[in-house]
Amino acid sequence: MGALICQMKRNHDIGYASLNSQRPEVIRRYEKAFGIRNYQFTIGKVNFIAIDAQTLDGKHGSGYPQENQASQTWNFVKNVSMDDQLYPRVLLTHIPLYRPDSTYCGPYRGSQVINQRILHAAHGQEVVYQNYITKESSKHLLELIKPVLILSGHDHDQCTIAHESTSGSIKEHTVGTVSWQQGNLYPSFMLLSASNFALSNGSSPEEAVLTHLCFLPMQTHIYMWYLSLFVLTLLALLLWPASGLNIWHHCCDLMTSCNIFRGGRKEKNEDDNCEYEMMWDAEGSMHLVKKALSVPMTNLSESGSVERGNAVMRPTAKKHINQDISMDVESVLTIPTRSKSKTKIAIQRVLRTLRMLVVIAAVNLPIYMMLLFKDWID
Repeated sequence: MGALICQMKRNHDIGYASLNSQRPEVIRRYEKAFGIRNYQFTIGKVNFIAIDAQTLDGKHGSGYPQENQASQTWNFVKNVSMDDQLYPRVLLTHIPLYRPDSTYCGPYRGSQVINQRILHAAHGQEVVYQNYITKESSKHLLELIKPVLILSGHDHDQCTIAHESTSGSIKEHTVGTVSWQQGNLYPSFMLLSASNFALSNGSSPEEAVLTHLCFLPMQTHIYMWYLSLFVLTLLALLLWPASGLNIWHHCCDLMTSCNIFRGGRKEKNEDDNCEYEMMWDAEGSMHLVKKALSVPMTNLSESGSVERGNAVMRPTAKKHINQDISMDVESVLTIPTRSKSKTKIAIQRVLRTLRMLVVIAAVNLPIYMMLLFKDWID
């Protein structure tokens, strides 16, 4: 089942009456691309009436160039009013109907209420700009079409009001823009459900149409989050160690430390600070007797004599150990040391950061621009 797409005429599409008289090719181009400007269609058991609101306040029948467009719109409205009203009607207009200045627009409006402002060209005839349809045209529309609901735009923000007419109170929803680039930080759209069943006796016509206002995320919060991620990325690139992070090495050190604490303190070796003395008994048997070491270890290491009855280190062994220690010290001393100036390190970090930023921008910037231009085109 195909989707029904309806195009509403906006002032950015065909302008106002003054532009229509000066450049009639604008309307011809629009009708060639999107079809007629005034039409009606039925969804379920609800009839939708779409009108070209920019031409309603043109001085039709007065000999001015814009009278043709205004006459076409009003003739369409009169023809609709003469049709049998089998289903409830919903009026679709880009410019909202007239409302008094400083009218309360409900709790969902985020900006100040815009009052009526209508500008005319020379001699006070052609409309150059208007915020709302005039009071007379609005009253005439309500009496002829008798809608149960009015949907409008143009204001870029939410506004829900009620109009009084001979057929009763009629609610109008001015739907805010769906793009934050139109000056509204809280973009939104409205879901509409049209009844597919005929209304029973005693039912209100308003029950045939249900609406639900849906808000999109606040765009400034999204860009604040982007900015925070950019700052964190920049700091990470600047402060990241030049040799990287050896995570496996740190994990091994942590596990070793945990094992040491889990096993408790290392037991003290009692043989570290003692010596053994050889003693012979009357039968000639030798015994090793452990006794506390009374001479410091430094003296033992420096002494080259071997006493009888003491288990001491041999001079030859000490000679080899001393040679090994001297070789180790020499090897440590001969390791070349690298000294880098702080300025050179800072320059290298900045260059590395710039390279990484170029890579990140090369990946993300084209994606962002495609999404941005797609939003503009839509």
